[in-house]
Amino acid sequence: MIGLIDCNNFYVSCERAFQPRLEGVPVGVLSNNDGCVIARSNELKALGVEMGTPAFELRPLLRQHRIQLLSSNYELYGDMSARVQHVLEEFSAGVEPYSIDEMFVRFDGFAPGQMHAHAQELFTKVRRFTHIPVSVGIAPTRTLAKLAHGAAKKIPIYGGVCVLSPGSAECEALLRQVSLGDVWGVGRRLVERLGLLCMQTAWDLAQAEPKQIRQRFSVTLERTCLELKGVPCIEMNDPGEARQRIMTSRSFGRLTDNRQEIHQAIRQYAQRSAEKLRAQDSVARAVYVFLKTNRHRPDLPQYSPSAIVELPTPSDDSRDILHAASQAFDAIYRPCYLFMKAGVMLVDLVDANRQQLSLLDTTESRADRERNDRLMATLDNLNRRMGRGTVTFGRPSPGAAWHLRCANRTPRWTTRWDELPKVR
Repeated sequence: MIGLIDCNNFYVSCERAFQPRLEGVPVGVLSNNDGCVIARSNELKALGVEMGTPAFELRPLLRQHRIQLLSSNYELYGDMSARVQHVLEEFSAGVEPYSIDEMFVRFDGFAPGQMHAHAQELFTKVRRFTHIPVSVGIAPTRTLAKLAHGAAKKIPIYGGVCVLSPGSAECEALLRQVSLGDVWGVGRRLVERLGLLCMQTAWDLAQAEPKQIRQRFSVTLERTCLELKGVPCIEMNDPGEARQRIMTSRSFGRLTDNRQEIHQAIRQYAQRSAEKLRAQDSVARAVYVFLKTNRHRPDLPQYSPSAIVELPTPSDDSRDILHAASQAFDAIYRPCYLFMKAGVMLVDLVDANRQQLSLLDTTESRADRERNDRLMATLDNLNRRMGRGTVTFGRPSPGAAWHLRCANRTPRWTTRWDELPKVR
């Protein structure tokens, strides 16, 4: 059996875990630069505030309904996600993160008759140990687990926990209620094409002949059809698998043409990308840098350049990557343009333990490489323990234009969760 654990109103729940005064209050979390609403409490949803609503449009409602708008605090959210995963790992056979607030959980070896009781225990203990409310959906396949989770979250009778068995009257009733557009992996265009075949609900797709679905549509939809029948055929990507490219990119707090400020941003993004590179034990062969003006401002001159610089040898050293990023920036920067975004991407990544070394390697070069590796490891360790950005190559100017606007960011209540005693 596969379970899907979803954290309800996750960003808001993270804030409430450390601020009980926010319970019962309409709360919204804003996107980068405090632009628009990306997370809403149930109280804010009840006021008719839609996802993506610009923050300035809520000003008339702020005092009238005591709305609390908070700046996004991703370091806190990432830490709380790790806490939830830690608890799930204690009470399951394995966890596969799907997103920051959703995780698939394996229940291999659990007796079917005990599944609901175990799911209820999991539901209770995640809330007890992390203060994050969750919904639990369990079924033999990931697609059905998604539907079970939706029922657990939206239908009060389930109380936050739904366990589906294919072929049961309960499963059939749920599939008949779910429209095709709410099935995982079925997009709007597919809904229109399936509608021509008189398919409107998840039950209709579950009753279709998989081979015919494959011939008319795709192997992907065939797998969805089989999953709805209770046949597992969708596997998740290995969360430990190394990424093929790493990018760090941000929109600036305000438009700027200041060369020094933009260069500082590029340097910060390059260092962050290098940290991610070392974390997955890879090295990069090239560094890609880009700048963007605001294409939604036709009254301003437009210029969105990019450049790529190849490294002399594959490297994960922040200094090598910084040097290459600076070279690329020098090649593309032009004055008199107001830039709104910049980014650094590390490309052509290879496993650090399998890279091809030079035939001209000497004892001195190997010693230098080992010394550099120790330096980078020490830097990463200090930043993990003392907070990101504690030790950097160069210190950015406070108040620079590229810093994100985050007027209402809460403190970063984080801990080293791996050092805490295991829950019981």
